[in-house]
Amino acid sequence: MDNTFTIIFGIVAMLLPLVVGRLVWKRFDQYFGRNDEAYMDTLEYFLKKIGFTILVAFILLWIGISLVFSGSANP
Repeated sequence: MDNTFTIIFGIVAMLLPLVVGRLVWKRFDQYFGRNDEAYMDTLEYFLKKIGFTILVAFILLWIGISLVFSGSANP
């Protein structure tokens, strides 16, 4: 039963960053777009948007996987 929970929590820990990353990507314009279409069409803005999304998703993935495998270290 312990292995089943580890597998389920591992799958959740891998899928959660995808869901949150998608929400960050969609809501980024509302928070940082400044309502300026010319600014939002620049490469600088796109790189900030993709960088922030990857950073948030990676941090969540790291925390999730750390939590999953910290409990399974003890046999």
